[in-house]
Amino acid sequence: MFASDGSVRAQFAALAERLIKLAPEELQRRQQACETSFLHQGITFTVYSDKQATERIIPTDLFPRIVTAKEWEKIEAGLKQRILALNLFLKDIYTDGRVLKDGIIPRSMIYGSKHYRREMRGLPVPHDAYVNVCGSDLIRRENGSFAVLEDNLRVPSGVSYMLANRDVVRRAFPNLFRAQGVRPIDHYPRELLSTLRALTPVREDVSIAVLTPGVFNSAYFEHAFLARQMGVELVEGRDLLVNDNVVYARTTSGLKRIDVIYRRIDDDFIDPLIFREDSALGVSGLFNAYRAGNVVIANALGTGVADDKAVYAYVPRLIRYYLAEEPILENIETYLCREPKALSHVLANLDKLVVKAVGESGGYGMLVGPHAAQAEREAFAEKIKADPENYIAQPTIQLSTAPTFVDGGVEPRHVDLRPFILHGEKTEIVPGALTRVALKRGSLVVNSSQGGGSKDTWVLSH
Repeated sequence: MFASDGSVRAQFAALAERLIKLAPEELQRRQQACETSFLHQGITFTVYSDKQATERIIPTDLFPRIVTAKEWEKIEAGLKQRILALNLFLKDIYTDGRVLKDGIIPRSMIYGSKHYRREMRGLPVPHDAYVNVCGSDLIRRENGSFAVLEDNLRVPSGVSYMLANRDVVRRAFPNLFRAQGVRPIDHYPRELLSTLRALTPVREDVSIAVLTPGVFNSAYFEHAFLARQMGVELVEGRDLLVNDNVVYARTTSGLKRIDVIYRRIDDDFIDPLIFREDSALGVSGLFNAYRAGNVVIANALGTGVADDKAVYAYVPRLIRYYLAEEPILENIETYLCREPKALSHVLANLDKLVVKAVGESGGYGMLVGPHAAQAEREAFAEKIKADPENYIAQPTIQLSTAPTFVDGGVEPRHVDLRPFILHGEKTEIVPGALTRVALKRGSLVVNSSQGGGSKDTWVLSH
C-alpha cells in the first residue's frame, strides 16, 4: 500500500482516503458483516492438523488487494506462456519423451516421480490439454515484480473463495468499488463450464459432473459451490458406475450418462482397479472408460509430475525449449537436494532456507528454517539426508505485505497471489485472484490448510 518513502501508492490512494474517513467501530462492523456472510453461506475449509476444530469458516479480510492494469497484463501473459509450456511438456513425456532424450531434464526426475502415471503413456487428451485448471502461486519481489513460487496442476483449490471475497467486499465498499474501475470476475463459472464442454466432441446435451471425495474433504464447500454455479451434477464415487466402458450417474430418474468429469480427487484414489485398490472414493472401471474415449477427466491423470517442486526449477528451461521464448515471469532460485553441491549448501544453511518435499502441497512437508527451532532443523536435516531427491530448498522470501484488519486495527500481513488459469480449446484467465494472507504476525505461511486467510483482489481496468 505504501512506497518505500512512506507515500501511498497511486492505486491505493482512493482506498486509503476512504479508510481514513471511517471510524474503527465502522470498520469493525463491516468486517463482522463479511464474516457473517461467510458463516451464513457455509464457506468453510478443513484444517486437518487442528485438534480443536477441523472445519472452520475461512477467515476473510475486509480490505482488498489492488493490482494495476499494467501489472496484470504481465501476469496474464506470463501465466499463459507458462501453462502452454507445461502442457507441451506433459504431452512430450507421455509420448515421444524428446525433452528427456535431449537431456533438458533428468529422466530419473520424471520416471522417479510418484505423480508420473505410466498408464497415461500414449493416451491422447483433448486439444493436447493435460492441465485444464491451474492455480499458480505468485509473490511480489522486493523490486515490485511478480515471480512464480509454484504451479498447482492437480486439483488446485481456492477459486470459490476468490468469488466469495469479491461478493462480500463489494458490498462493504460499494461506492469505492464502482469508482475504482475494478474488472469483473463473476464470469469464472461460465468460463470453467465452457472449458469443460469444449473437451468433448459431444456438442449437444453435454453432461458434466464435479467429482468430490465427499463432505470430509477440506475443499468440499468449493466442490459444491462450483457444481451449483455451473448447474452441473455434484457426485461422489458411489454415485457413478461404469458399464461397457461408459460412465453413468445414478439419479432419481434413472441412469444418466456422464461425458466430462471435473475431478477433485487425486490420481491415487480415482479408480481402485488401476491405482489404489483400497480407495473407496473413486469409481471402478473409470480409467478404462477414459482410455476408451467415452469420458473426459479434467485435469488429466498424471499432471502432478509437472508440479513436482523439483520440476519447477526446470520450468524456465522448458519454456525456452518448447516455445523458444524467454520466460515472462521469473522463478524463485531453487536448490535441488539431489545435487551434491546443492545438498551441502542446504544442510549448512537450514536456518536461512525454506525446504519443501517435492511431491507435497498445501504447506505440508516443509520447513521454514528461520522460524524453526534448532531441534526441528536437526530432525529435518536427517530426513533430507535420508532421501535428498525428495527435497528442494529456496531462499526465505520476504513476502510482500498488505494492510489487513486484525483485532480491531490495521496491520501489515504477508500475502501471495493465486490466479486461476483455464486451458483447453483456448486459454482464459479471469482478471482476479485469491490473495492468501498469513494471519499471524510475521508468519510467512499463507496456506488455508495451515490456518491462513484470504482477501479480495481488485485488478483495475486502468
